[in-house]
Amino acid sequence: MVDAPHFSDATFAFLRDLAENNDRDWFKANKSRYESELKDPAIRFILAMGERLDALSPSLRADPRPVGGSMFRIYRDVRFSKDKSPYKTHVGIQFRHAAGKDAHAPGLYLHIEPDECFMGLGSWRPASPAVRAIREAMVEGPDAWRAAVAALDEGPLSLAGDALKRIPRGFDKEHPLADDLRRKDFIATATLDPADIRRADLPDRLLERAMAGRPLLQFLCDALGVAR
Repeated sequence: MVDAPHFSDATFAFLRDLAENNDRDWFKANKSRYESELKDPAIRFILAMGERLDALSPSLRADPRPVGGSMFRIYRDVRFSKDKSPYKTHVGIQFRHAAGKDAHAPGLYLHIEPDECFMGLGSWRPASPAVRAIREAMVEGPDAWRAAVAALDEGPLSLAGDALKRIPRGFDKEHPLADDLRRKDFIATATLDPADIRRADLPDRLLERAMAGRPLLQFLCDALGVAR
């Protein structure tokens, strides 16, 4: 028996409509659509991934709570933004490490947007102490870092993210891994087709694509001193 798809055309239709009507009155009038076409499918997907994550890392958590769980809030933080649109026009889901408390923790991420769907694995914009620990782990174990990066060639993931213009203070600018030591993000990403998002076997396909990033995830866990 094949499970029904978690996300559907209706999910994408709601996100498009929200982008065109990004205001509180519209959202209030369409709250039932948000619940049935976006939030409920996301929670079902999170529960399905929770049955599979051990293969990638027993330390990743699938938290189905609608607030404070794996699904990011639909409400934007507009306090420091010129864009005062109150709602996000995408679905963001992160299966973060049990030791992490926010989006910067090592984990697996899924982004769903009508014009941009992708997956990511690793640690996005970690805090300064974590960044330093990761860089020091690269210097102390360059072969382990190279092996983690090389493993990505076995799947669709590739290193991504932002980097500093110069080598950070305290590190040799002539180091063979100088380019990687400049990284601010330690992530690998892959573009997904919206058709993939609508497939009933999305959890299995996402896990399969993430497995090539398992050595990267393990490297980051070791560097940060947390369980793999």
